[in-house]
Amino acid sequence: MNRKLKLVILGGGESGVGAALLGKAKGYDVFVSDKGIIKENYKKVLIHNKIEWEEGQHSESKIFNADLVMKSPGIPDKVVLIQKLINKGVLVVSEIEFAANYTNATIVGITGSNGKTTTASLTHHILKQELDVGLAGNIGDSFAKQILEHDHSNYVLEISSFQLDGVHHFKPHIAVITNITPDHLDRYDYKFENYIASKFRITKNQTKEDYLIYDADDEIITNYINTNNIQSTLLPFSLTKVIENGAYLEDNKIKLTIDNNQIIMPTRNLSLQGKHNVKNAMAASTVSHLLRIRKQTIRESLENFQGVEHRLENVVKINKVQYINDSKATNVNATYYALESMESSTVWIVGGTDKGNDYTALFPFINEKVKAIICLGVDNKKLFENFGNMVDVIVETQFMSEAVKIAYKIAEAGENVLLSPACASFDLFENYEDRGRQFKDAVRNL
Repeated sequence: MNRKLKLVILGGGESGVGAALLGKAKGYDVFVSDKGIIKENYKKVLIHNKIEWEEGQHSESKIFNADLVMKSPGIPDKVVLIQKLINKGVLVVSEIEFAANYTNATIVGITGSNGKTTTASLTHHILKQELDVGLAGNIGDSFAKQILEHDHSNYVLEISSFQLDGVHHFKPHIAVITNITPDHLDRYDYKFENYIASKFRITKNQTKEDYLIYDADDEIITNYINTNNIQSTLLPFSLTKVIENGAYLEDNKIKLTIDNNQIIMPTRNLSLQGKHNVKNAMAASTVSHLLRIRKQTIRESLENFQGVEHRLENVVKINKVQYINDSKATNVNATYYALESMESSTVWIVGGTDKGNDYTALFPFINEKVKAIICLGVDNKKLFENFGNMVDVIVETQFMSEAVKIAYKIAEAGENVLLSPACASFDLFENYEDRGRQFKDAVRNL
């Protein structure tokens, strides 16, 4: 009798448990190992499904006899355990790679340094009006779990560079790269070119029958395309150039053309405002046009989309001051878009775990729009060094409730209070969602 192939899963979170369930259903002998503590809800799922697991350690004796290892995106390739597995010739993959083997769906893969959550959510919002489509990857229920429970005909996947590092044969029919700016450089040996190459792994297995939708205004992306052999059919979008096949902006209208079939949409009706959201709308519309969604459906969906939690989310107005939750801005470029979109004087809450940030690009906005800065982090030295001389008021705290109370005292009618940290959240919060929810709770308790 043939032995079952052994699937070892490193990480007992959403993607790990989803892959464990799919792996068991496909006949693997599954073992889940997490060096941290697995959340109770995930433990219950593993126990209920009779899947072997451990927490607080990685037992090498149980891991090294794997035929296949699926690792959580949070575990870097350079970790000793992963290096040992690779040196033994064991294939180590991401959940995206593993799960894609078990579906024949049309896959839209969306990556980028910023805007990928909004673009993925907006694309899904448009497609679901006319197609059977799942939303997965870095967002919602795991890709593997959805394939197991309800294998959709189409998937929109929000994919991080960490997930792309673990793909070998994964091939989205439509790939989107929203933009590329320095981020997570600590994970890539502080070499920007390594991070860029990681993002472009989304196109690795594409052919001319597949599509790459990308920002033609992004020099990093266009330079890479011009100097590397990309097989995909290219569909750029731009705010500044006329694009024959793709999308561009003219007279405050998005003009999108694919194979001489054109759709025109005025930007004034978009539910999400700001230049970066025009680009997100262009990318989502291009995907939808490729998948034969009716023009009217695309237009209406762009107008009624509600936006993404923690991304320039208007929380509430108090005494004519608008409080805005942009906790998802975990890098400088995301905060650049946030400050750019502010149309009145702003009290800015910033800070967290600095990933080697260069704040220079923000200086013009600080001078022009920022009234006061509240630094919310364990170590705020770099923020004071960068911004201390640029505003009259700069203070620090390690409590969200206090940050919001200080902002409340400073902000006046017609102004904004903006949480847009430009940093990761792990010094004071569980994650950016926890940070955003604490902000919203503190605002509502004023």
